[in-house]
Amino acid sequence: MAASVLLADAALAARQAGADLTGALTGGRFALQALRRPAWALGAALSCVRALTSPAGLGFAPNGGVIGELARAAGNVTRRRPAAVAMAVDAFALRIEAATVTHPNLDTAHARRLTGAVVAGDRLEAARALHALVERLGVTRALTTVSPVIMELLALTGLLDENPVNDGFSWVTLAGGVPTTDPFLGLPSSLLKFLNPGPGRAERADPDPILAKVLGTSRNDIVSYVNDIGALGNHGLVLLRRVACTDGSERHVLLLPGTSFALLSNSTPQDLVGAFDGCLRTDTTYTRAAKKLLRRAGVPAGSELMLVGHSLGGLTAMNLAADVDVASEYRVSHVITLGSPIDAKRPADHTTRVISLVNKHDVIPMLDGRGPAAPHDIPDHWVELAWLDESYDYPLSHAPQAYSDSLRGDLAHYREQVNALIRCYDGEITGNQPYTLRDR
Repeated sequence: MAASVLLADAALAARQAGADLTGALTGGRFALQALRRPAWALGAALSCVRALTSPAGLGFAPNGGVIGELARAAGNVTRRRPAAVAMAVDAFALRIEAATVTHPNLDTAHARRLTGAVVAGDRLEAARALHALVERLGVTRALTTVSPVIMELLALTGLLDENPVNDGFSWVTLAGGVPTTDPFLGLPSSLLKFLNPGPGRAERADPDPILAKVLGTSRNDIVSYVNDIGALGNHGLVLLRRVACTDGSERHVLLLPGTSFALLSNSTPQDLVGAFDGCLRTDTTYTRAAKKLLRRAGVPAGSELMLVGHSLGGLTAMNLAADVDVASEYRVSHVITLGSPIDAKRPADHTTRVISLVNKHDVIPMLDGRGPAAPHDIPDHWVELAWLDESYDYPLSHAPQAYSDSLRGDLAHYREQVNALIRCYDGEITGNQPYTLRDR
């Protein structure tokens, strides 16, 4: 893993060197100097061109600016690769190899055939290998098998194809950031705000008999919270809880379920468009609706608030904690997420305790670019509890029930650890009010 970090740094430095040389060669200052000293300019230009195109130097490395990007696009189409790409490919390959140590499913012949073909840039062989893997294991088991390195595989695919527009995804993934473009077409995330423009709306709702029965047994326990979220479903319901705590304070808990995968977009913020939007932005329809819920419910200013969310709900919890208006209105004491890609997000209040629960057999938490194969880490004061539970394949490994089962079973010590961190919310539940959130 240390070698992959060094290679990634070298690749990013080489790419930046190419951009700097391209900018110097095509900039206005160089043109002015060329008018004054044409002989010097010719020699300097030839040196820059050699450095930018020599296989012994940066490879074919022009990038940045109009001219640089046109040259880079031409290089992509003709498959002339810069040295930075070669180093990036090696860095991703080392990440995949490192992940194989802790994820033995990646060490099987079929999985290695797929990862090897992707690293080699052989798309036809990669397609054949993927087909063979799916044929042998089925779709869900195949997806679960490659999930620890899914971001690396997508980044390699974008980096080694002829499309120059989608390379940004790969470079951001290499640097440990959250990609703001898709890996196939390179479409920017800014398009999502046009697909998810709703102002958000929150209306009180009555619990159905099943939800009412589950809420009747609720308590300040992480497994209980997960079960409550599972009972809320993912069709727009959230829950605001009021607790008369044992220390005499009144605190509130907001439970936020995750995504409905039935449709790309529906009338609630809990759709696929909202999931992508929540991963890439903080001001989303889900957060706007949740803020209106807190105001409509009359949660007093300065109240302590714990946000618990699964999947998109966890993203929304972090987005709310990152919202300066929310952080200044309420005291967001805890954010607990389950199966959420939150690692690139930060709460506005540095005292907010962030607790992230991650099943490494779950694909979704890796969509922030920090999967098991990534060398980048989270802040020291965060609590991340991660485990590898192969009881369920994806998508069942992502379900709230899978997390609940793990925390009730072999991971009971994680349950106790989380419960100890939220002990201040022990007390009598004096209010359980479901709300329906809508886009408009």
